[in-house]
Amino acid sequence: MTSALRTRAVHAGRDDLTDLGVHAAPLDLSTTYPSRDSAGEAARIDEFAAGGELAGLPIYGRVGNPTVDRFERALAELEGFDHGVAFASGMAAVSACLLSAVAQGKRHVVAVRPLYGCSDHLLQSGLLGTEVTWAAPDAVAAALRPDTGLVFVETPANPTLAEVDIAALAAVCGDVPLLVDNTFATPVLQRPGRHGARIVLHSATKFLGGHGDVMGGVVACDAEEAARLRQIRFATGGVLHPLAGYLLLRGLSTLPLRVTAAAATAATLAERLAAHPAVTKVHYPRLGGPLVAFEVDGDPHALIGAVRLITPAVSLGSVDTLIQHPGSISHRIVDAGDRHDAGVSEQLIRLSAGLEDVEDLWHDLEQALKAL
Repeated sequence: MTSALRTRAVHAGRDDLTDLGVHAAPLDLSTTYPSRDSAGEAARIDEFAAGGELAGLPIYGRVGNPTVDRFERALAELEGFDHGVAFASGMAAVSACLLSAVAQGKRHVVAVRPLYGCSDHLLQSGLLGTEVTWAAPDAVAAALRPDTGLVFVETPANPTLAEVDIAALAAVCGDVPLLVDNTFATPVLQRPGRHGARIVLHSATKFLGGHGDVMGGVVACDAEEAARLRQIRFATGGVLHPLAGYLLLRGLSTLPLRVTAAAATAATLAERLAAHPAVTKVHYPRLGGPLVAFEVDGDPHALIGAVRLITPAVSLGSVDTLIQHPGSISHRIVDAGDRHDAGVSEQLIRLSAGLEDVEDLWHDLEQALKAL
């Protein structure tokens, strides 16, 4: 099979459609699946409970769904893993990864700030029985303990777009799995598994869906971790709805085109923002991508309120350009001191470039910057 990402993005999860005699992937909305073989169903449930992957026909929607399975296989293929496990949201995926570590008796997590605000809060609160040590990338090795179950990093990071050398970090993790949140980069720009990450996580709500109309999360990993995550998903019920799986699979087919186009726009905006007198600093990753963060001289809330074409809203990765003030929304739940220490200043604005014409977007930003 070809190794070109654009080709795989179109065909992953759909390789059997011609043999089925259909062009679009089937949408299976069933919550339960009939069977006259109760004894056979019991044997399959026992196998699943022991960590096996459910073979044959589905049993129940909380165990698995054919449409969701297609999305999981496709995302795993794009990330270079054998398995994917989808969840109802990105935070459901994060929660399952933490619970997997706890279930193995490894409740300690080493994490690098900044992370998405709710990921930060979940770790800091210890709600799932974890204990967190926050460390700079070069201090991760010293923070590891015998009960460390995960090293958790997001790169480029939300919202400062700070980058971490994944290969260098994986090298110091040893036997401890490195979990990389790859939501901002997507497999178009970065495949952390190639650099040693053992678990790759996405808020599929963002670029994978790409249209602001579907919520989900997904983890790419090996067979052993996938088995644990499926058991946790079955027990906790954080399943992805089949319609969401259908939309996410469809979203993957245009992912390379959307990310590439939005990244070109973001690079242009970053360059122009850096030259604007009302902007004191621009954060744009060396990796590139559709996200730009910048700090302003003046009231950032005035800028948010002044945009007219750009959408003032939380989230990112949609076809329309979104702008938000992280200190007020996505990272509000993080303690103010911790936000500041992670580089999330009160002057920081985060922009997710969409697919509009770059000149129209710049015109809107220019007029909004006057409100400062």
